[in-house]
Amino acid sequence: MTLLLTGFLSALWLGILTSISPCPLATNIAAISFLSKRITNPIFVFLAGLAYTLGRMFSYAILGILIIKSVLAIPESAQFLQKYVVKAMGPILILTGLVLLEVIKLKFSGAVLSEKHRNALTEAGAPGAFILGAFFALAFCPISAALFFGSLIPLALNHKMGVILPFIYGIGTGLPVLFFAIAIAVGVSSLNKWFSKLTVLELYMRKITGVIFILVGLYYSGVYLIKIF
Repeated sequence: MTLLLTGFLSALWLGILTSISPCPLATNIAAISFLSKRITNPIFVFLAGLAYTLGRMFSYAILGILIIKSVLAIPESAQFLQKYVVKAMGPILILTGLVLLEVIKLKFSGAVLSEKHRNALTEAGAPGAFILGAFFALAFCPISAALFFGSLIPLALNHKMGVILPFIYGIGTGLPVLFFAIAIAVGVSSLNKWFSKLTVLELYMRKITGVIFILVGLYYSGVYLIKIF
């Protein structure tokens, strides 16, 4: 039960950290602000923001489940993972931690959507906002790519209920976005201040998470090396 709860909380935390990382956070706020300018009714602004959030959650959940199912569907891959994934967790966590600390810098170009298509999706209301969110979720930045592919997927592959973790990760990515959707819908004037504070908070949270990843990775690697010798 403890391991199950730990896995769920880890996936949720990774999702929240992904959503408040600079690149996804700026994209999310820009998208919701764009939606709010095209919709005058606050209730519809909230619904559009909710649809956008659900779209992001949907993409992360489906992508994660497809990767996990595809890997585990091949018997040779499943046997390989059972034998080596625990051993590889140490180096994977160390590398992910170095990316979060920006010691290792990656270049990762995601999907790009033209202004024409953004306008068309916005005019489509909530369904269009859902598609917009689902599309923008695939526009991975270095930090979000490291968290999703370098942390969530290995965690899910090594978890008994791993197929559920991408969905929980998606919920984590949606919570901050939904907060800003509500704030814009009710007309919070100090939204820029909240954005600045959240950006600073994200920096500390990411650095702390990066250090923890490295320490845990060193622990796993040390345990494995001790077994060898």
